[in-house]
Amino acid sequence: MHILDSDGLRPKPDRVATEEPMEIRLHGRGEAPRPVAVTMRTPGNDFELAVGFCVSEGLLGGGERVEQVEYCVGPNGTQEFNVVTIRRQSLVGDSLRSRPYSATASCGVCGKETLADLAVRCNLVASKTTFSWVTVSRLPSRVTTDQKLFDATGGIHSASLFDSCGEILLTREDVGRHNALDKLIGSEFLARRLPLDDRGVFLSGRIGFELVQKAAVAGIGLIVAFGAPTSLAIETANQFGICLVGFLKADRANVYTHRERVTT
Repeated sequence: MHILDSDGLRPKPDRVATEEPMEIRLHGRGEAPRPVAVTMRTPGNDFELAVGFCVSEGLLGGGERVEQVEYCVGPNGTQEFNVVTIRRQSLVGDSLRSRPYSATASCGVCGKETLADLAVRCNLVASKTTFSWVTVSRLPSRVTTDQKLFDATGGIHSASLFDSCGEILLTREDVGRHNALDKLIGSEFLARRLPLDDRGVFLSGRIGFELVQKAAVAGIGLIVAFGAPTSLAIETANQFGICLVGFLKADRANVYTHRERVTT
């Protein structure tokens, strides 16, 4: 690339965020793999992303076990690293009848889910864990050490899981904000730690509906972000028992829902 400023135009090397498509396939034992979705993502933690996406979409969960996650093998025997196949215990059957669909890196699966649909397959977040304002206000300084891709490119979103003491337990990064959260949820699902009702998640950008619905499915009781929430994100968080905190700065923040979770 070239730098353009008052001194003119001059060449300079730059590191940019990688964005590539990944197809997710799902099947049960004895079934042929079937396509679920194609998402634009930053390569890395692909298995977590595939599993987390299926958890968020209700295709895994409720005691469902993942038997295998693997990259597909092409006709010539080489691995296809942009195609991930998940084999679950039970048969898939007709649960994929309305799929596949595509997800962009910018907005998740916009417009697909509704509050009514989410209510059918998701319980209220049964969290009694509280987080102090001191803990919440210190999150930005604590997550920065784990944001390696952002430091290198400046074009990456992150999702960080933290406990009530503010300790950062896990951070995942991706060019898509929803992918970062899916990677985090997928990791916790594979470790059999869902629901995450005593945990909070820190997001690097704005809070859209699709991020709140993913947190609700994972049982996360607190969402904190630098950015603004949308109206549907606020409505969803309020309905499903999630405390939503936006516009976080060192000395202030906006608490939109379930303010009893953040203590002063």
